[in-house]
Amino acid sequence: MSDTMQRADVEMLIRLSISEDIAGGDITSLAIFKQGDTSHAAIVSKQQGVFCGSDMIRHVYEMIDSRVSVSQKANDGDIINNKETVTTISGPTVSVLSGERIALNFIQRMSGIATRTSNIVSLIKNTNIKLLDTRKTLPGFRILDKYAVKTGGGTNHRMGLYDMVMIKDNHIRAAGSVSRAVNMVRERYGARYIIEVEAANLDEVKEAAAIGADIIMLDNMDRPAMTAAVDLIDKKAKIEVSGNMNEERIKEIRDLDVDYISMGSLTHSVTAFDLSMEIYV
Repeated sequence: MSDTMQRADVEMLIRLSISEDIAGGDITSLAIFKQGDTSHAAIVSKQQGVFCGSDMIRHVYEMIDSRVSVSQKANDGDIINNKETVTTISGPTVSVLSGERIALNFIQRMSGIATRTSNIVSLIKNTNIKLLDTRKTLPGFRILDKYAVKTGGGTNHRMGLYDMVMIKDNHIRAAGSVSRAVNMVRERYGARYIIEVEAANLDEVKEAAAIGADIIMLDNMDRPAMTAAVDLIDKKAKIEVSGNMNEERIKEIRDLDVDYISMGSLTHSVTAFDLSMEIYV
């Protein structure tokens, strides 16, 4: 498992998934199959895209029944095609079937995020812009969602509220101004953290640039405002653009001299990747 996705960070999530789906046992499979019955199965792709979540399949089955053998045919980040086998699974039939939906739930979400991310990254491949994710993740799934973004070629923004300063609109309103909020952060932490400021208009852009913010986010601005903001910032800070970003909007603004585009929909509006498990013995 990669450094980004340590098993200790996801073990509790897997246990919760097992508990909510299996609980006292898979009563259907237990009624049909005997203790000694074994089966072989394959997880098969039903579309083309970026595969993600191979470690999750292995760890799900390790926690359900260590006798189940999992063999990966595709690695995270691989482009997979329709009808391609990505994983084979062998072991006690009850255990193989009991883990089916749990494993698929993880990898369908993760592969969906990785595939969408890869598609967006391809739109900005000839620019210097990086695609960022956000904190708009499924509760409990953040490390998996962000791992999937990275697998698809995106760049992880802050993991949470604890690893980067981001002064948003409500901080500014409560503090009274951009400058006051930035100064209070500096008084508390000095230069320990990068400071990003969310700017909703050109006045806030000017103020953030003047106070020396490291990154200025242009939030929900139209193209003329973004163009003016880029000129105002004049390389004094990195520039992120955000707010209802989608494929069409990115095509319209990818020629701007900005550093980052952030998209909440990468992780808050996920289309599951079509994968299924098929017993073949």
